[in-house]
Amino acid sequence: MTTAAYTEIDEVIAYIHKHIDEPLPLSRLAKYAAYSPYHFSRLFKERVGLPPLYYVSALRLQKAKHLLLHTHLNVRDIGLEIGQQSLGTFTTRFTERVGMTPAEFRNSKHRADELLHSLRELDEWSAPPLSLPEPGRVEGTVRAEQPFEGVILIGLFAKPIPEGFPLYGTLLPSLGPFSFANVKPGTYYLMATSVAWGMQAIDFLLPHTTLRFRSLEPIVVTPHTPVPHQQLTLHPPRPDDPPILISLSALMGRFLCENGRQDLLIRH
Repeated sequence: MTTAAYTEIDEVIAYIHKHIDEPLPLSRLAKYAAYSPYHFSRLFKERVGLPPLYYVSALRLQKAKHLLLHTHLNVRDIGLEIGQQSLGTFTTRFTERVGMTPAEFRNSKHRADELLHSLRELDEWSAPPLSLPEPGRVEGTVRAEQPFEGVILIGLFAKPIPEGFPLYGTLLPSLGPFSFANVKPGTYYLMATSVAWGMQAIDFLLPHTTLRFRSLEPIVVTPHTPVPHQQLTLHPPRPDDPPILISLSALMGRFLCENGRQDLLIRH
Protein backbone atom coordinates (compact mmCIF):
# COMPACT_ATOMS: atom_id res chain seq x y z
CA MET A 1 0.00 0.00 0.00
CA THR A 2 1.32 3.46 -0.88
CA THR A 3 1.77 6.26 1.63
CA ALA A 4 -1.10 8.13 -0.03
CA ALA A 5 -3.39 5.12 0.40
CA TYR A 6 -2.40 4.85 4.08
CA THR A 7 -3.32 8.51 4.54
CA GLU A 8 -6.67 8.02 2.83
CA ILE A 9 -7.55 5.03 5.02
CA ASP A 10 -6.51 6.95 8.13
CA GLU A 11 -8.87 9.74 7.05
CA VAL A 12 -11.68 7.19 6.76
CA ILE A 13 -10.85 5.91 10.26
CA ALA A 14 -11.15 9.47 11.60
CA TYR A 15 -14.44 9.82 9.69
CA ILE A 16 -15.75 6.61 11.27
CA HIS A 17 -14.90 7.86 14.77
CA LYS A 18 -16.65 11.18 14.08
CA HIS A 19 -19.81 9.57 12.69
CA ILE A 20 -19.95 6.38 14.77
CA ASP A 21 -23.51 7.25 15.91
CA GLU A 22 -24.77 7.27 12.32
CA PRO A 23 -25.41 4.44 9.85
CA LEU A 24 -22.08 3.55 8.24
CA PRO A 25 -22.72 1.09 5.41
CA LEU A 26 -19.79 0.03 3.27
CA SER A 27 -21.06 2.14 0.38
CA ARG A 28 -20.84 5.33 2.47
CA LEU A 29 -17.31 4.61 3.64
CA ALA A 30 -16.12 3.67 0.15
CA LYS A 31 -17.68 6.83 -1.29
CA TYR A 32 -15.91 8.96 1.29
CA ALA A 33 -12.60 7.38 0.26
CA ALA A 34 -13.50 7.73 -3.44
CA TYR A 35 -12.95 4.03 -4.08
CA SER A 36 -15.16 1.18 -5.19
CA PRO A 37 -16.46 -0.86 -2.24
CA TYR A 38 -14.29 -3.82 -3.27
CA HIS A 39 -11.10 -1.78 -3.63
CA PHE A 40 -11.80 0.18 -0.45
CA SER A 41 -12.41 -3.01 1.57
CA ARG A 42 -9.14 -4.49 0.34
CA LEU A 43 -7.13 -1.37 1.21
CA PHE A 44 -8.82 -0.98 4.60
CA LYS A 45 -8.12 -4.57 5.60
CA GLU A 46 -4.53 -4.24 4.44
CA ARG A 47 -4.09 -1.17 6.64
CA VAL A 48 -6.12 -2.15 9.71
CA GLY A 49 -6.19 -5.94 9.50
CA LEU A 50 -9.99 -6.05 9.72
CA PRO A 51 -12.87 -5.59 7.27
CA PRO A 52 -14.36 -2.06 7.51
CA LEU A 53 -17.70 -3.09 8.99
CA TYR A 54 -16.05 -5.37 11.55
CA TYR A 55 -13.95 -2.39 12.63
CA VAL A 56 -17.11 -0.25 12.92
CA SER A 57 -18.74 -2.96 15.04
CA ALA A 58 -15.68 -3.05 17.33
CA LEU A 59 -15.78 0.73 17.80
CA ARG A 60 -19.46 0.54 18.72
CA LEU A 61 -18.76 -2.08 21.35
CA GLN A 62 -16.02 0.18 22.67
CA LYS A 63 -18.62 2.95 22.90
CA ALA A 64 -20.90 0.55 24.81
CA LYS A 65 -18.10 -0.03 27.33
CA HIS A 66 -17.78 3.75 27.75
CA LEU A 67 -21.53 4.18 28.26
CA LEU A 68 -21.65 1.39 30.83
CA LEU A 69 -19.02 3.08 32.97
CA HIS A 70 -19.96 6.73 32.43
CA THR A 71 -23.77 6.75 32.29
CA HIS A 72 -26.74 5.28 34.12
CA LEU A 73 -28.43 4.08 30.93
CA ASN A 74 -29.77 0.57 31.24
CA VAL A 75 -28.24 -2.22 29.19
CA ARG A 76 -31.10 -2.32 26.68
CA ASP A 77 -30.79 1.42 25.98
CA ILE A 78 -27.03 1.12 25.56
CA GLY A 79 -27.59 -1.64 23.03
CA LEU A 80 -29.96 0.64 21.15
CA GLU A 81 -27.37 3.44 21.29
CA ILE A 82 -24.94 1.29 19.30
CA GLY A 83 -27.56 0.01 16.89
CA GLN A 84 -28.43 -3.33 18.51
CA GLN A 85 -32.20 -3.71 18.48
CA SER A 86 -32.13 -7.01 20.37
CA LEU A 87 -31.03 -7.03 24.01
CA GLY A 88 -30.11 -10.70 23.70
CA THR A 89 -27.95 -10.15 20.63
CA PHE A 90 -26.18 -7.20 22.25
CA THR A 91 -25.51 -9.10 25.46
CA THR A 92 -24.19 -12.14 23.60
CA ARG A 93 -21.85 -10.15 21.35
CA PHE A 94 -20.61 -8.00 24.21
CA THR A 95 -19.90 -11.05 26.38
CA GLU A 96 -18.10 -12.93 23.62
CA ARG A 97 -15.84 -10.02 22.70
CA VAL A 98 -15.30 -8.34 26.11
CA GLY A 99 -15.15 -11.46 28.26
CA MET A 100 -17.98 -10.59 30.66
CA THR A 101 -21.61 -9.50 30.46
CA PRO A 102 -22.47 -5.79 30.18
CA ALA A 103 -23.73 -5.81 33.80
CA GLU A 104 -20.54 -7.49 35.04
CA PHE A 105 -18.42 -4.97 33.16
CA ARG A 106 -20.36 -2.05 34.65
CA ASN A 107 -19.73 -3.43 38.15
CA SER A 108 -16.05 -4.29 37.58
CA LYS A 109 -14.48 -0.90 38.37
CA HIS A 110 -13.82 -1.51 42.08
CA ARG A 111 -12.65 -5.07 41.50
CA ALA A 112 -10.30 -3.91 38.75
CA ASP A 113 -8.44 -1.68 41.21
CA GLU A 114 -8.12 -4.62 43.59
CA LEU A 115 -6.81 -6.93 40.87
CA LEU A 116 -4.07 -4.53 39.84
CA HIS A 117 -3.11 -4.08 43.48
CA SER A 118 -3.01 -7.87 43.92
CA LEU A 119 -0.75 -8.28 40.90
CA ARG A 120 1.65 -5.69 42.27
CA GLU A 121 1.79 -7.63 45.55
CA LEU A 122 2.56 -10.87 43.72
CA ASP A 123 6.15 -11.76 44.57
CA GLU A 124 6.48 -14.91 42.49
CA TRP A 125 5.96 -14.85 38.76
CA SER A 126 6.62 -17.93 36.69
CA ALA A 127 9.56 -17.07 34.45
CA PRO A 128 9.39 -18.37 30.87
CA PRO A 129 11.80 -21.27 30.37
CA LEU A 130 14.86 -20.69 28.23
CA SER A 131 14.94 -23.09 25.31
CA LEU A 132 15.92 -23.53 21.74
CA PRO A 133 13.19 -22.85 19.15
CA GLU A 134 10.96 -25.87 18.74
CA PRO A 135 7.63 -26.66 17.07
CA GLY A 136 4.63 -25.69 19.15
CA ARG A 137 6.44 -22.94 21.07
CA VAL A 138 5.95 -19.21 20.51
CA GLU A 139 8.43 -17.03 22.36
CA GLY A 140 10.05 -13.69 22.09
CA THR A 141 11.03 -10.45 23.80
CA VAL A 142 8.92 -7.45 24.79
CA ARG A 143 10.39 -3.96 24.59
CA ALA A 144 8.78 -0.51 24.77
CA GLU A 145 9.24 2.80 22.98
CA GLN A 146 9.15 4.68 26.28
CA PRO A 147 9.94 3.90 29.93
CA PHE A 148 7.38 1.64 31.52
CA GLU A 149 6.81 -0.13 34.84
CA GLY A 150 3.75 -2.25 35.29
CA VAL A 151 2.09 -5.41 34.06
CA ILE A 152 2.06 -6.54 30.43
CA LEU A 153 -0.83 -8.60 29.09
CA ILE A 154 0.12 -10.68 26.08
CA GLY A 155 -1.72 -13.30 24.09
CA LEU A 156 -2.28 -15.21 20.88
CA PHE A 157 -5.66 -14.36 19.36
CA ALA A 158 -7.66 -15.92 16.55
CA LYS A 159 -8.23 -12.53 14.86
CA PRO A 160 -6.07 -9.40 14.44
CA ILE A 161 -7.98 -7.63 17.21
CA PRO A 162 -7.72 -8.13 21.00
CA GLU A 163 -11.24 -9.38 21.66
CA GLY A 164 -12.45 -12.39 23.58
CA PHE A 165 -10.06 -14.37 25.76
CA PRO A 166 -6.80 -15.18 23.96
CA LEU A 167 -6.27 -18.76 22.89
CA TYR A 168 -2.97 -18.59 24.77
CA GLY A 169 -2.26 -15.74 27.15
CA THR A 170 -0.24 -14.64 30.14
CA LEU A 171 0.87 -11.63 32.16
CA LEU A 172 4.42 -10.38 32.58
CA PRO A 173 5.70 -8.26 35.50
CA SER A 174 8.16 -6.36 33.33
CA LEU A 175 9.61 -5.98 29.87
CA GLY A 176 11.62 -8.98 28.72
CA PRO A 177 11.07 -12.55 27.55
CA PHE A 178 7.79 -14.40 27.11
CA SER A 179 6.96 -17.92 26.02
CA PHE A 180 3.92 -19.99 25.11
CA ALA A 181 4.49 -23.76 25.05
CA ASN A 182 2.38 -26.53 23.54
CA VAL A 183 0.64 -24.20 21.09
CA LYS A 184 -1.61 -26.22 18.82
CA PRO A 185 -1.04 -25.98 15.04
CA GLY A 186 -2.97 -23.04 13.66
CA THR A 187 -2.88 -19.38 12.73
CA TYR A 188 -2.60 -16.76 15.46
CA TYR A 189 -2.15 -13.03 15.96
CA LEU A 190 0.18 -11.89 18.72
CA MET A 191 -1.06 -8.90 20.73
CA ALA A 192 -0.02 -7.15 23.90
CA THR A 193 -0.88 -4.14 26.00
CA SER A 194 0.28 -2.72 29.29
CA VAL A 195 -1.09 -1.36 32.54
CA ALA A 196 1.24 0.87 34.53
CA TRP A 197 1.38 0.41 38.29
CA GLY A 198 -0.83 3.03 39.87
CA MET A 199 -3.05 3.42 36.82
CA GLN A 200 -6.70 4.06 37.70
CA ALA A 201 -9.22 1.31 36.92
CA ILE A 202 -11.17 3.49 34.50
CA ASP A 203 -7.99 3.99 32.44
CA PHE A 204 -7.47 0.31 31.78
CA LEU A 205 -11.12 -0.73 31.65
CA LEU A 206 -11.30 1.78 28.77
CA PRO A 207 -7.71 1.39 27.52
CA HIS A 208 -7.45 4.25 25.05
CA THR A 209 -3.91 5.29 26.02
CA THR A 210 -2.15 2.10 27.12
CA LEU A 211 1.00 1.06 25.28
CA ARG A 212 0.29 -1.77 22.87
CA PHE A 213 1.50 -4.07 20.11
CA ARG A 214 -0.21 -6.19 17.49
CA SER A 215 1.20 -8.40 14.78
CA LEU A 216 -0.22 -7.49 11.38
CA GLU A 217 1.14 -10.72 9.92
CA PRO A 218 -0.21 -13.96 11.38
CA ILE A 219 1.96 -16.43 13.23
CA VAL A 220 1.56 -19.88 11.73
CA VAL A 221 2.29 -22.81 14.05
CA THR A 222 2.93 -26.16 12.41
CA PRO A 223 3.82 -29.57 13.90
CA HIS A 224 7.31 -29.61 12.41
CA THR A 225 8.68 -26.07 11.91
CA PRO A 226 9.86 -23.85 14.79
CA VAL A 227 8.30 -20.38 15.03
CA PRO A 228 10.85 -17.56 14.68
CA HIS A 229 11.69 -15.51 17.78
CA GLN A 230 9.18 -12.66 18.09
CA GLN A 231 10.26 -9.09 18.82
CA LEU A 232 7.50 -6.93 20.32
CA THR A 233 7.82 -3.20 20.85
CA LEU A 234 5.01 -1.61 22.84
CA HIS A 235 4.04 1.77 21.44
CA PRO A 236 1.44 4.48 22.09
CA PRO A 237 -1.89 4.01 20.27
CA ARG A 238 -1.86 4.63 16.52
CA PRO A 239 -4.78 5.69 14.31
CA ASP A 240 -5.05 2.26 12.68
CA ASP A 241 -5.00 0.25 15.93
CA PRO A 242 -8.30 -1.53 16.57
CA PRO A 243 -9.89 -1.03 19.99
CA ILE A 244 -8.92 -3.33 22.84
CA LEU A 245 -12.26 -4.98 23.54
CA ILE A 246 -11.27 -7.76 25.94
CA SER A 247 -11.62 -6.62 29.55
CA LEU A 248 -8.11 -6.32 30.98
CA SER A 249 -9.48 -6.89 34.48
CA ALA A 250 -10.95 -10.21 33.32
CA LEU A 251 -7.50 -11.22 32.05
CA MET A 252 -5.96 -10.22 35.39
CA GLY A 253 -8.47 -12.29 37.33
CA ARG A 254 -7.97 -15.31 35.10
CA PHE A 255 -4.18 -15.06 35.48
CA LEU A 256 -4.38 -15.01 39.29
CA CYS A 257 -6.74 -18.01 39.29
CA GLU A 258 -4.58 -20.02 36.88
CA ASN A 259 -1.51 -19.34 39.03
CA GLY A 260 -3.20 -20.52 42.20
CA ARG A 261 -3.52 -17.09 43.80
CA GLN A 262 -7.20 -17.10 44.66
CA ASP A 263 -6.12 -15.82 48.08
CA LEU A 264 -5.18 -12.51 46.47
CA LEU A 265 -8.54 -12.34 44.71
CA ILE A 266 -10.46 -12.33 47.98
CA ARG A 267 -7.98 -10.63 50.30
CA HIS A 268 -9.26 -7.06 49.94
